[in-house]
Amino acid sequence: MARSKRKVFAILLAIFIAVPLLVPENAMIPVVGARRSDWNQDSFWYSPWGASGVHKGIDIFAPAAQAVIAPVSGFVIYRGEMGIGGNVVLLMGPKWRIHYFAHLKRSNVRAFGFYKKGTELGEVGTTGNAFGKPPHLHYSVVSIVPLPWRVTKQAQGWKRMFFLDPGKIVAP
Repeated sequence: MARSKRKVFAILLAIFIAVPLLVPENAMIPVVGARRSDWNQDSFWYSPWGASGVHKGIDIFAPAAQAVIAPVSGFVIYRGEMGIGGNVVLLMGPKWRIHYFAHLKRSNVRAFGFYKKGTELGEVGTTGNAFGKPPHLHYSVVSIVPLPWRVTKQAQGWKRMFFLDPGKIVAP
């Protein structure tokens, strides 16, 4: 009896892990009205970059208080303050990827809420280490499933197995 329960549990766990990997991402640019020209295409993994050493995302420049929207549907796993990021929101989306939004002026979501693609998450701001700089959204995408073939010999290259270039993920 116990053996069959373990087998059922293992199957359910495998389904739970596999299904999000199969859901298409189809991400959109997370700032209303933004275009690809609103960020430097070469800024992802740029080094040297301040306290973090390497820029692990893109900075989408926009007017202060411009709406930041969910690029994919997902669950907010964190909303609050986070050091150099200032006001941040972390959204768990398809493929076990965390979409990280930093320097927000404000956020209007709650932790553990589900938000559909295109839903407003907050506003572009200058919190954290963006204080005194032009308003922008720092946007990163992190895979919790390691992608070891992405490792390079660049600075912090081993971390590339987790960080994806958001500029290549969002639809044109």
